[in-house]
Amino acid sequence: MADLKALKARKFLSMLSDRQERFEKAKAEFPTFSDNAAVLARALHPKRQYLKVAEVIQRAEDCKSFVLVPDTEKGTTQLAYFGAGKYLTVFETIENMPVTRAYSISSSPKDSLNGKYMLTIKLVDGGLMSRYILDTWEVGTKVEVSAPAGNFEYQPLRDAQNVICLAGGSGITPFLSMANAIADGDEDFNMTLLYGSRNKDVILFFDELEAITKKTDKVKVVHVLSDEGAAASLAGAESGFITADLIRKYAPDGADYSVFLCGPQQMYAFVDKELEKLNLPKKFIRHEMFGEFHNPSTQADYPAGVPETVSVTVTIQDQTTTVTGSSNDSIMQILEKNGISVPARCRSGECGFCHSHLISGDIYVPKQLDYRRLADYKFGCIHPCCTFPLSDIVINVPVAK
Repeated sequence: MADLKALKARKFLSMLSDRQERFEKAKAEFPTFSDNAAVLARALHPKRQYLKVAEVIQRAEDCKSFVLVPDTEKGTTQLAYFGAGKYLTVFETIENMPVTRAYSISSSPKDSLNGKYMLTIKLVDGGLMSRYILDTWEVGTKVEVSAPAGNFEYQPLRDAQNVICLAGGSGITPFLSMANAIADGDEDFNMTLLYGSRNKDVILFFDELEAITKKTDKVKVVHVLSDEGAAASLAGAESGFITADLIRKYAPDGADYSVFLCGPQQMYAFVDKELEKLNLPKKFIRHEMFGEFHNPSTQADYPAGVPETVSVTVTIQDQTTTVTGSSNDSIMQILEKNGISVPARCRSGECGFCHSHLISGDIYVPKQLDYRRLADYKFGCIHPCCTFPLSDIVINVPVAK
């Protein structure tokens, strides 16, 4: 208080003239500026990225890699950086129907700093988007995608230093990105990759994986070939399928290890039962997105007597529409097939981007895709991407972004 009383107002009078002079020189406009956090947030999490295909690489008869670069004409000048294991959601309109699909980035995070992403897409039986992309994307094709997203990445605070990665078919894509990130020094963990394929001829990225193992001793690759006698044609390969015993064989002795799993849905169903035999802590088992779910009636807990056709009454902002569709389709699929855009990213129930409010009606959600919180159950919220109608339903859906 004594120091405050000692201050004399006249000492500040000399500042007034200088302040008035700066006021008079300043422009009569409100200044615009962005702090560093806002600039970084926009760079890492753009609402949309506008790209174009720079290269198409044929990986197999039904599989291609697409190298994507910024489409500067559309306003994208640089790519958002990502952690290995992230995915991009691709936005397309097919026969006037808005369609989205999420695809893991198969390139190294380092490549994004040099203006390149790579998506590797394999034909899915009955897959609308995969068929469309494989048939129509070529050099020069313009592509619209989301920012990198997803939780399937190594997290040192959660995951063990040693990671057993289980891949099947095109499920190799996020692991290729992780392996490259380890080789580049951007990730620091020990990867043992058990890669399931039918035979050597259909292994994706065989040469690339071999090159990575020569570059770093932190990555070990073991091919698991299911065709009879196929393992004999490849040194170090295992025969059969990825089982609990095989995982134990390559797990580190006396040390914790995490298991990361990515592959087709049939692989998930088989391997998840094998993982139960290992009694690993839940936090050490990581799944990549399950992918869009089909044929819910094949599930053991799916109820009987569900009508083949249902109606969906949807309100988006102040517009209400009623459409019909198959109960074998998710609510999101029914809406999209009727030309209604729905917020969508992962299409696996994980990200919550399509979070909506169910007003009335009965629904079915496969257990392995039900990521809802307790509050969602209490207030009737669902994820339309993995929710199947069992009756006519009424739902409120947010505006597609």
